[in-house]
Amino acid sequence: MNTGSWEWFIERFEKISRIDLKAYKRPQMERRINSFMRSVNAANYQEFVNLLTRDKDVYRKFLDHITINVSEFFRNPAHWEILRREIVPLLLKQRNTLKIWSAGCSTGEEPYSLAMAAKEDRWPLKEKILATDIDREVLEKAGMGLYTAKGIEGVPTLYLKRYFIQQGANYRISDEVRQMVNFKQHDLLKDAFGKDFDLILCRNVVIYFTEETKDKLYRRFAEAMRPGGVIFIGSTEQIFNAREMGLKSIATFFYQKI
Repeated sequence: MNTGSWEWFIERFEKISRIDLKAYKRPQMERRINSFMRSVNAANYQEFVNLLTRDKDVYRKFLDHITINVSEFFRNPAHWEILRREIVPLLLKQRNTLKIWSAGCSTGEEPYSLAMAAKEDRWPLKEKILATDIDREVLEKAGMGLYTAKGIEGVPTLYLKRYFIQQGANYRISDEVRQMVNFKQHDLLKDAFGKDFDLILCRNVVIYFTEETKDKLYRRFAEAMRPGGVIFIGSTEQIFNAREMGLKSIATFFYQKI
């Protein structure tokens, strides 16, 4: 392996971060990495690895740059309406309680949206909503539940009054909602999955993965669901080999385990 090559870089970076860049589409990831390297004046991969190793601020910014920590409350509201009006009632015909996982939860907007919907619609939860992400620092932010005025733009006015407390220019999610979510660090590509989930959300997480990695990941999600369970994916995503995985499309962006 040539020192300073792409292969050398991704091997060294995995040792530093535990993130396996081989699972990501190389052209897109190379562009993102090279643009970041230019912004920090790193001339090559060797210089860049040295910089990441010694400068924690640069390392933190780089992680944010490549893990795309972007989230919104009730992202794609029409899809959330389908979840609430069609999918959850379907699941509750089969079971008395729901076991839910928000995979790749970033700063918490998605699992908190689930918790608020559960409060409003009185979903019987089997346990706390599981919310996972590979990035420990975004999980710490999620656990705090503090958001800017811009960050809560997707929250309905009624929910804002019921479930948020204004603190200066910011808004903090109420304790009753925070206590409904269990945040946990988890690497989708390496760590074991739980079992018997009724509902899994993995939205706008896999778009930079290779097709092979996506296929493996969706198969693992299918294994993690109970028969009849549903996975809710992002608005730019599709599960191409759904039938082979024992899944069927029941609405746009929703797949059920057969």
